[in-house]
Amino acid sequence: MKPVKGIIAPIITPMNEDESINEKELRNQVNRLIGAGIHGIFTAGTNGEGYILSEKEKEQVLSAVIDEAAGRVTIYAGTGCVGTKDTVRLSENAKKLGADVLSVVTPYFARASQEEIYGHYMSVAKAVDLPIVLYNIPDRTGNGLLPETVAGLADMDNIAGVKDSSGNFDNMLQYIEKTKGKNFSVLCGNDSLILWNLMAGGTGGIAGCANVFPYNMVAIYENFVSGNLKKAKEYQDNIRGFRNCFKYGNPNTIVKTATAMSGYPVGKCRSPFNQVSSEGIAAIKKVLDEYKQLEIH
Repeated sequence: MKPVKGIIAPIITPMNEDESINEKELRNQVNRLIGAGIHGIFTAGTNGEGYILSEKEKEQVLSAVIDEAAGRVTIYAGTGCVGTKDTVRLSENAKKLGADVLSVVTPYFARASQEEIYGHYMSVAKAVDLPIVLYNIPDRTGNGLLPETVAGLADMDNIAGVKDSSGNFDNMLQYIEKTKGKNFSVLCGNDSLILWNLMAGGTGGIAGCANVFPYNMVAIYENFVSGNLKKAKEYQDNIRGFRNCFKYGNPNTIVKTATAMSGYPVGKCRSPFNQVSSEGIAAIKKVLDEYKQLEIH
């Protein structure tokens, strides 16, 4: 299996004014991210608006990213659906298209027991021979993935890791502790905790902020790996000002808006999740101007 580590960019999905996918700009973003040293690209995640893309559109985005990346970085495909059958089908299609790793969010909307979640992931793992990264984001799905469940799933050969976007550091720490000694990676889904994930024994992060500041996010990981903890913390602290802007709207809407304000024609998020107040726009602009002066990019 390809190593599940480093800074992985959950690439935004550029859109035209009519909300169709802007594939030309998508390919441009692939090259921009790879040029910044990103270790992997994740399609159809939260920042990629996977929640509002059709299956055909998810496959269109994945195909374009795989083609443009041309083997330069690991490609993660978001294939999690509400139901097991649909998740298996989308995962099988992602494998056919050439994805390296699957990212499978927990079932959502309907409340699921840990036994049901465990069975869901085991069914997908048995059906599709690709590495799978579990995805815990309970605020969005309504279903949390407990450390004990992750520990059991980690025994499955092709369940390679977990992304924790709960924002609960203790939860992520328990993932690390309960899978210690196994061939299993714990990735941070909360950008403000990436360095702390690495220090605790995690392997990196799937970082939405990488769409706006890819060099900075990569530098957190690279400086940590090289042993320069002081420098790694400086890069980690750099994003605090931007993350403070998340209070003005949906975080992935803020990320896409900031990317557009940085000069890239990525368009808006798909309606209705496309509004940022004038106060929010002013705050984003202020931060981007400050970061430009500080050469944070």
